[in-house]
Amino acid sequence: MIDYSRFISHVAKSIKASEIRELLALIRGRKDIISFAGGIPDPVLFPRKELAKIAGVVIEKYGDNALQYSETKGIIEVRETLSDFLARKREIHVDAEDIIVTSGSQSGLDIVSRTLIDPGDIVVTESPSYLAALGAFKMNGARLIGVKVDEHGMRTDLLEDRLKQLGDDVRRVKFIYVIPVGQNPAGTTMDKDRKKHLLEIASRYDLLVVEDDPYSYIIYEEGAEVASLKSMDKEGRVIYMSTVSKILAPGLRIGWIAAEKELIRRFEIVKQYVDLHSPTLNQFIVAEAIKTGVIDDVVSRAVPYYKAKRDTMLKAIQENFPEYVWYTKPIGGLFVFAYVHKPGFDAGALLEKAVKQYKVAYVPGGSFHPEGDGVNSMRINFSYPSHEQIREGIARLGRMIREA
Repeated sequence: MIDYSRFISHVAKSIKASEIRELLALIRGRKDIISFAGGIPDPVLFPRKELAKIAGVVIEKYGDNALQYSETKGIIEVRETLSDFLARKREIHVDAEDIIVTSGSQSGLDIVSRTLIDPGDIVVTESPSYLAALGAFKMNGARLIGVKVDEHGMRTDLLEDRLKQLGDDVRRVKFIYVIPVGQNPAGTTMDKDRKKHLLEIASRYDLLVVEDDPYSYIIYEEGAEVASLKSMDKEGRVIYMSTVSKILAPGLRIGWIAAEKELIRRFEIVKQYVDLHSPTLNQFIVAEAIKTGVIDDVVSRAVPYYKAKRDTMLKAIQENFPEYVWYTKPIGGLFVFAYVHKPGFDAGALLEKAVKQYKVAYVPGGSFHPEGDGVNSMRINFSYPSHEQIREGIARLGRMIREA
């Protein structure tokens, strides 16, 4: 037998498997298990007929161009459509040349990481933060510093304290990574004062901000604070990322980055060697879905649909979780995040028992915390399970927490 270990790179050896991906593989097809583990949209909202029609129109309209290689940066007509979309939906006014199309947000995170991070550089994130983003940063050699969130998002007062504590090492900080609206996994949304404070801090310390924005289109409360950091950015410090994964279909794998031209050019060069370009046909499909209003229709159906599921989950948690559990009450996004303030409670260690004995799955929260804390936390998704599954699954989780 060949010992393949000596052929594996140090980077590959250092990568931990994604808890979410491993868990989803473990429970796939298990109808007896109620899963709150995924972050996936409910397929009932997928516009199947509309996308099938659009795909035919695209191939007919654009012919060979829709099936051919395209430029790394993205098809110009698609980037122009995204420019209009960002201005209309997020009040972000960027030229098409300031946008690069990516193969989903994860590819965008990889490209940003490869472009900006050298081994030993520091990246500041929320704590908890998006697990796959933390993985992308660490894979490129970043040292992570986490800043706690509360119901109003990242504690920018603590952010300033952490930067001061770094002393001369603050020069190694490359960027601050945030999900300001409908945060994954916490479900929190940053208020306007903290957004302003974050941009002030970035300016004072000469830092970049990476704004990840997949969830701001799915907001449940009228008048909620959902302004993008990019729309407030006066100095060109914010690198803005988004995707159609939550508002059209994740299988299309189309996202984008909007930033200053110099940065976009750097991202483009890196992307040339990562994947050449994002799928041409899918880019055209997304552009047509925007222009014909299909995305607007999906969002208009998704908001009340997910809001009802969120309300069902919050009611079930209130009725079933003990008083020593603190949980978020999201105004947007797809998740509730809970901390179990009970001595010795370890959500990761209890997951196997939850799946085998209680027939319920969640994502342990420890991996979402960049500095190794949060073992007493869990992420719970409400977008995919049915109302009945939410009620029953939360009741099972409540029993497990009490009996742990």
